[in-house]
Amino acid sequence: MKLLAFETATEACSVAIWDDGRVLERFEIAPRRHAELALPWAEALLQEAGIARSQLDAVAVGRGPGAFTGVRLAIALVQGIALALDRPVVARSTLEVLAMRAQSVPGTQVLAAIDARMGEVYSHAFVHEADGLRALGPARVSAPDAVELPNDATAWLGVGTGFSAVDGGLQARLGARFAQIDASALPSAADLARIAAAAFARGEAIGPERVEPAYLRDNVALTLVEQTALRASRRAAQPGTPGAA
Repeated sequence: MKLLAFETATEACSVAIWDDGRVLERFEIAPRRHAELALPWAEALLQEAGIARSQLDAVAVGRGPGAFTGVRLAIALVQGIALALDRPVVARSTLEVLAMRAQSVPGTQVLAAIDARMGEVYSHAFVHEADGLRALGPARVSAPDAVELPNDATAWLGVGTGFSAVDGGLQARLGARFAQIDASALPSAADLARIAAAAFARGEAIGPERVEPAYLRDNVALTLVEQTALRASRRAAQPGTPGAA
């Protein structure tokens, strides 16, 4: 099968081609340049692979959570391409894609975490199995000190910018439970393409009109008043701060 994949939910812009097991990718940490890069990269990769757009079997997208504009961009691009070509879409969680960064043996547990800004992180726990990743509970958005691992196991693997967010609070609190943490890891379209190819083979593709973003937050952005109140509450909670309990 032949599949085109877009992952733009974080500061990394990434596009990949899956061509019967061969993967070609363009990846760059390029904040605010995703709209400029994504489509030209897709065209260049198709040309490099010798694949016409009409030969694609499906299009894949990382549907978030992540940056609002990046998630919306990827979904809009994929829906437009899929509708024009009359092809289905494979939509996967960006946290699942990120968890693939922790290449491991079956049975290994991974916590993927992305900096969600505003003092929070997106997080989702997975276990590696022979045929891919299995989620351990739902994805969440929360303050780092509210993230909980779903069991008492040790030797977890951690991946993603959520581990360095908010002064590294997540790593400081749970770090002893982890065998390894890569706090600089970002999701890539190459991993998305691998996940999507397997999902397509299982019949998990959907119509482009059915693709929905995964924001996790009810409110995409805090108002200025809410941001001011949040900062004040954090200052008040810090030890040694006048007025703190």
